Amino acid sequence: MSVRSQIAESKIVAIIRGADPLDVVHIAQALYEGGIQLLEITMNSTEPLAAIERISNELGDKMVIGAGTVLDGDGVRNAQKAGAKFILSPIVDEEVITMTKSLGMVSIPGAYTATEIYRAYKFGADIIKVFPATSPSYIKDIAGPLPQIPLLPTGGITLENIGDFNKAGAAGFGVGSALVNSKQKITAEYLQQLTDKARKFVAAINP
Repeated sequence: MSVRSQIAESKIVAIIRGADPLDVVHIAQALYEGGIQLLEITMNSTEPLAAIERISNELGDKMVIGAGTVLDGDGVRNAQKAGAKFILSPIVDEEVITMTKSLGMVSIPGAYTATEIYRAYKFGADIIKVFPATSPSYIKDIAGPLPQIPLLPTGGITLENIGDFNKAGAAGFGVGSALVNSKQKITAEYLQQLTDKARKFVAAINP
């Protein structure tokens, strides 16, 4: 199955921002046990490339790993070398999109307005990260005139509203602090709580 197909099927991208690189594998494993198969390591984390490489080596046969907050071509190349299979950005940057596609990865730039979203799609993006995700109704409004563009709302997705975003037509969801608290001390109890929360998110879009 292609990475694009895996994203379309699994839908939930768990975002890890700022976690200790030594903890990321434990966090990733807990998420996987809860049904999450897509993981984003943000490039403004501590040693993000080491974290991507470590998870790719240990869980790459189970999870699809991506790099987030990528702002330039060098970031794309470095993430790809570390094992990333998809690239997310908070912005629309043609170089990032073009480089991502040339290296055979899935491109998910961030945009908000209809003009930005369409521009990113024209540059070759596979999916558009709608950031910030202000409301399910906004996703529905954008999907109306632009049904050919897959939308992945990010920033503001919670257990309480993910079902509504799903009904509004979102192709996927970027879920950050509502799922993973990177400041939380890694204990067996916390990892079990993380697995339980992951299961709830998965269940919310698969009623």
